Amino acid sequence: MIPNPRYLLAFCLLFAQLSFGQEQKIGLVLSGGGATGLAHIGVIKALEENNIPIDFVTGTSAGALVGSMYAIGFSPEQMEAYVLSEDFQRMSNGQLRADQHFLFREEAPNGSMFSFSFSKDSILKKFLPTNFNSSSFLDFEMMKNLGTISASVDDFDSLFVPFRCVASDIVNEESIVFEDGHLNAAVRASMTFPFYIKPIRVNGVLLFDGGLYNNFPSNVMYTDFNPDYIIGSNVSFNEPPPGQDDLIGQLTHMLVTDSDFTLPCEEGTIITPDTDVSTFDFAGVEQAILDGYNSTMASIDSLKMQITRRTTPEEIAARRAAFRKKINPINVTSVSTRTGNKELRYTRLSMIKSKKTENLDIHELEKRYFRLYATPQVSFIFPRLEKKEDGTQNLALEIQKSKDFKIDVGGHLSSRPVNTGYFGLTYQTIGKIITKSHVESYFGKFYGSAKADLTVEFPAILPISATGYFTLNRWDYFRSFATFFEDVRPSFLVQNEIYGGLTLDMPVGNTIKTSIDARFFALEDEYYQTDKFTATDTADITNFDGFSTSFSILKNSLNRKQFASSGHLFQLQFRYNYGEEHSIPGTTSFQNFDVIQNQSWINIDLKYQGFVIDKPHFHLGINGRLVYNTKSLFSNLTASTLVLTEYSPIPDAQTFFLPEYRSLQFGGLGINLIGTIRKNLDVRLDGYFYQPIIRVIQTDNGSLGYSGYFRGRSFMASASLIYHSVLGPIRTTLNYFPQQVDPLSFQISFGYVLFNERAIR
Repeated sequence: MIPNPRYLLAFCLLFAQLSFGQEQKIGLVLSGGGATGLAHIGVIKALEENNIPIDFVTGTSAGALVGSMYAIGFSPEQMEAYVLSEDFQRMSNGQLRADQHFLFREEAPNGSMFSFSFSKDSILKKFLPTNFNSSSFLDFEMMKNLGTISASVDDFDSLFVPFRCVASDIVNEESIVFEDGHLNAAVRASMTFPFYIKPIRVNGVLLFDGGLYNNFPSNVMYTDFNPDYIIGSNVSFNEPPPGQDDLIGQLTHMLVTDSDFTLPCEEGTIITPDTDVSTFDFAGVEQAILDGYNSTMASIDSLKMQITRRTTPEEIAARRAAFRKKINPINVTSVSTRTGNKELRYTRLSMIKSKKTENLDIHELEKRYFRLYATPQVSFIFPRLEKKEDGTQNLALEIQKSKDFKIDVGGHLSSRPVNTGYFGLTYQTIGKIITKSHVESYFGKFYGSAKADLTVEFPAILPISATGYFTLNRWDYFRSFATFFEDVRPSFLVQNEIYGGLTLDMPVGNTIKTSIDARFFALEDEYYQTDKFTATDTADITNFDGFSTSFSILKNSLNRKQFASSGHLFQLQFRYNYGEEHSIPGTTSFQNFDVIQNQSWINIDLKYQGFVIDKPHFHLGINGRLVYNTKSLFSNLTASTLVLTEYSPIPDAQTFFLPEYRSLQFGGLGINLIGTIRKNLDVRLDGYFYQPIIRVIQTDNGSLGYSGYFRGRSFMASASLIYHSVLGPIRTTLNYFPQQVDPLSFQISFGYVLFNERAIR
């Protein structure tokens, strides 16, 4: 019996198709594109849902990141969860988590609005920054996720899916293809968008974003893997020719070579996700993924007709699990650090003890890594994990030292006559120890200050630093309620401070710092005891010279040095003051004789600020303070009041002399309501209740005494519209101090209301 020719032909076609399908290998090419390139996750998700296999991956920039995550066994769901996480958003913005900051090495808040660094050997050449975003969190996360792979497998062909990525050598103007080595370094090099994040060296070559010369590495896929079918996912394009006035376009064409966004063979399809997410819009990641998914689903039927081989979810899950079992967990037993061709002993001893065997898991490693990164003398670290014979790893750190000098410039510009300029200069070194020499000055009619200090720190896992310092402060309270529309009356209170001493700082973990301080001081207060003085009157003068020592504990994770909207602050300080008072009466005094007497007291100060609600558009904070003071009376009310701790939770309160918010012991409680209209633009309402426990009072005959308990409570409030610019806060503020003759105070200002520390409180 002769078979029906039609059945015979159908059988042959089916056999050929099945035979071809069993051998069919599929390659996936992923273009660059920044945040837009995360649409590739949606493409992979759609392919896996429809059982379409992916046997090879090549990628550039964002495509390299997505491709590497898939190549090490991340499922589409895991990739999506990762890029939608808060940590990923912080990485893309160059930020850290609160627990990754090392409070010990953070500078005390000052009036600086911007800074720049330079080296003594070349000011102009090394002045301009090479990047505007920090990659510290990004580099650590890539080491954690990708670096362990390179310490467990031999090359990129041994990954869950064989992988290639490309970077750009701008010296030789050529594309570099990575097929082995450190996976985190290869992907990081491929992602190094010029001026956005700092470039790195791989095998001695400085590398940048792969998209400069090859933004769609389909040729790499074809030559390295030769698949039967190529699927391309492309979210990028070649820029059109620039115009005569298009500076950005001209620079782009100088840097970027047009890429070939076609496939090198006929057996393939290019998917072009249709998305409005822009290159740096990492907040739009979720939409980009959805757009990539929808664009792929629109082509899925066509893909299924051309790709006959299928993989089941169970098969892929089993392969992923088998691959992930090969990966050794992070277990660092040694650390090597290099700066050029030299080892930095200080940085190595900051990571691991030299005479003790340690096994650092990922959690301990992360703490120590970011402690080291917080060192002002270190500007950049790139980590790699190297496999050791015993199965543990060596952490190899490529470290770049900070420039020798740093200049800080800032201040506070206000419609009220409290304008202040700020200038600081720092010289820092790193070797066997680190040192930092710093001088700074505030200058203005209301406030002036000069400070010099020298800090020395020795290497240790938890270091200790010693700082010697000398400070001069001057406050001139010349009826500073005035605005620029009013005349300023003469000074009625001038305070001068000179003090110097030594501080020892010690960390407790990453987020708590303790300090022990000892200083000698000389204070001079010049004041009138009435606001009805004339040009013929002479002021009272009180000198107080002595010694002060303190112990403090500080925990601070507030997101800004002033006008914070998230985080927490806790501070507890114990201070002992001893000295000699010498008061000389003026013509407005109740006394006509000098007073010389010894004074000593203990001051305990407890502060708390925390945001119990921290949403994108609404923040609710609680602010509390308790002060206990054992000070005895000075010769008169003003002299006694001036050395008391002031309650000034509203920054502008520090620019007024407000005796109603000073007492021996007091408690204060406030609420901060903040609405974020848009990024960096806040409407802020602050209200505070002030309750004295014991106050110093003066009777009609001029004698001093103490009030009854809990007398003289008061309030203060503030309403502000604040734009947090890159230089500092720009705000309009209405303050309310109810016991003043003019309780409302309006001002427009730019910058920070910050001063150097007071001598004895």
